Amino acid sequence: MLMGKYHTSLYNEQSLVMAITTSDQHMLLYILQTHFVYSTGFTTDFPNQATEDSPRRKMGRGKIEIKRIENTTNRQVTFCKRRNGLLKKAYELSVLCDAEVSLIVFSSRGRLYEYANNSVKGTIERYKKACAASSNSGSTSEADAEFYQLEASKLRQQIGYLQNNQRQLMGEALSSMTVKELKQLETRLEKGISRIRSKKNELLFAEIEYMQKKEIDLQNDNMYLRAKITENERAQQMNVMPSSEYEGMPSQQAFDNRNFLQVNLMQPNHHYSRQEPTVLQLG
Repeated sequence: MLMGKYHTSLYNEQSLVMAITTSDQHMLLYILQTHFVYSTGFTTDFPNQATEDSPRRKMGRGKIEIKRIENTTNRQVTFCKRRNGLLKKAYELSVLCDAEVSLIVFSSRGRLYEYANNSVKGTIERYKKACAASSNSGSTSEADAEFYQLEASKLRQQIGYLQNNQRQLMGEALSSMTVKELKQLETRLEKGISRIRSKKNELLFAEIEYMQKKEIDLQNDNMYLRAKITENERAQQMNVMPSSEYEGMPSQQAFDNRNFLQVNLMQPNHHYSRQEPTVLQLG
């Protein structure tokens, strides 16, 4: 067992001086064994060293209790080791994952240690912007929720008022109304009925005007058809159209000028006499 503080010097191109306490016995044994093997080429065993076959060696490193190290020297050594490991992990994370990493460490004495793959200041500014954006989004969502709740309350009130007004226009829910309110409702209904009648008459007059225009157009079409029939009959009398072709045509139809009724022209026409075609003989 080692008691108190021990000092040892190992020389291998550079002198290594290390101060250890009783809590660092295993570290000292490992350093001494490594230096001895490197210098002589022989292996040796030191006291209190676990062999490869021992249960203690197989179990590996035990769980370290996380609490403040009371010894100042041990705390400083642990800080240096853990700081270097943390810086190494930050570098590996930035390289392997292409991440923007910044690390700021202050020792117990107030000394600053930092690492950044880009820039510590730039990363801090980016962090501030991200925090501001998240806080603004949170406050904006809360404001939107309050606004929508207020709008929903207003809309519910409007819906209730409109439903009550509709029932009153239908003659319902009149028991809670005063005489003055009933007179106002009556006036509103009379004005509404007057506007409805006016709109109805307007539509009727427009429909009548449209039908009159349509009647005029039909009369013009009737006159045109009568003129065509008369022209065809006159052409038949003047032998413009052969008799056999005229008989093979569909029956012509005429329309009454007033009632737009069909008149059958297949009946005998007493105004026009049908003449037989003239036969020419060539000698």
